[in-house]
Amino acid sequence: MSQSYASPSSVDRGEEWNTWRAGRRRALTAPTGNLALTETRWLPAGEEPDLDAARAGQPDTVTVTTLRRTDLVTGAPEHGLRFWDAAAPAVRHFEDVEVFPYDPSWVLEATYTPVADARRIAFEHIRDNGGTRDLVVPGDIALTVDGRDYTLSAFDDGGTLLLVFGDPTNGDTTYGAGRFLFVRRTDDESRVVLDFNRAFVPPCGFSDQYNCPMPPRQNRFHLPVEAGEKRPVFRDGFDPQH
Repeated sequence: MSQSYASPSSVDRGEEWNTWRAGRRRALTAPTGNLALTETRWLPAGEEPDLDAARAGQPDTVTVTTLRRTDLVTGAPEHGLRFWDAAAPAVRHFEDVEVFPYDPSWVLEATYTPVADARRIAFEHIRDNGGTRDLVVPGDIALTVDGRDYTLSAFDDGGTLLLVFGDPTNGDTTYGAGRFLFVRRTDDESRVVLDFNRAFVPPCGFSDQYNCPMPPRQNRFHLPVEAGEKRPVFRDGFDPQH
């Protein structure tokens, strides 16, 4: 494994991780958290969303928002509505997210090389039946893990680098379609930190109404990444992928 990242001694990384876990739970169970998404409704081509009409007759627990994507065939913009219910079955049945114990050896420093005129890389999405969507990857992340060199592709997610990665634990002890990790930048523009203890289950692990990107080949590790979140746990046999 490549060199671990040494944070200031005054910072208890284990405590930071516990705080992160608590924040994750609050975000997941929020009125518009991953667990609350009950419907994603795409509108016919050319139709604009009408929030007032969509909200009409909905219970007080429901929030309606808009979203947009690009049609894979025509390239035209598509508009949609999302319905979030604070009392959704997934929220009511949610127990917790299983995690690996905190492991400082999975906090890794890597080299970051920006790419001029940020290129786009095709990412397959879980609900596109093999279709791909091009996402902006503004640079290369290079690191060595267990003696093997990797050049990872993290895409721009609202100004933050988001790594979608896979490893041999997927489908066994962790979520089957891979996991997500936000890449932490440092004061040195050429260095980033990958804290795999903060690897998390993607939104599609909590609701089948999401369309998550899947790990491209270059983002698949050869060894088990036994750090971060494993998979969500629900009471009474509830399955969010129904």
